[in-house]
Amino acid sequence: MALAAVITEELTIPENVEVTIGDEVVVKGPQGETSRKFKYPNISMKKENNKVILETRFPKKKDKSMIGTTRSHINNMITGVTDGFTYHMKIVFAHFPMTVKVSGDKVTIENFLGERNPRKADVVGSAKVQVKGDEVTITGINKEDVGQTMANLEQATKIKGRDPRVFQDGIYLVSKE
Repeated sequence: MALAAVITEELTIPENVEVTIGDEVVVKGPQGETSRKFKYPNISMKKENNKVILETRFPKKKDKSMIGTTRSHINNMITGVTDGFTYHMKIVFAHFPMTVKVSGDKVTIENFLGERNPRKADVVGSAKVQVKGDEVTITGINKEDVGQTMANLEQATKIKGRDPRVFQDGIYLVSKE
């Protein structure tokens, strides 16, 4: 069995997106700009014509997986600056009506299960949270920021010490776009 001496991955850049490769990869598009540092040593990146080319020489198993991961991150950055990411969540309560408010980079959940102290969740990075009735919408150009903000909201309403079949109150993910 012969080993591949070089593994190459190519990503096509859409027309309305500009990619700059230096110490960090900067992607600019109609929705905004996002950047990220990639520090994996065995992967080289370059931009030729309208493509980003990722290359690794004499790859080990870890190198193969990291080249795919790097490609996915850059692809998510391109998707973010062209379309953006939107997560829809639903506020569910059966026992006590909870109030959800956004103030700056915090989301405050009041009267959750009748608790006197409000619960708080962080809004990560450039994600934006909107609350309308029982719908919570999280939008942003960085998939990781939007996803972590959504996870923070779910974790803030996690119920401990009660039967989860009876107490199904919380804020739950409904759909991703």
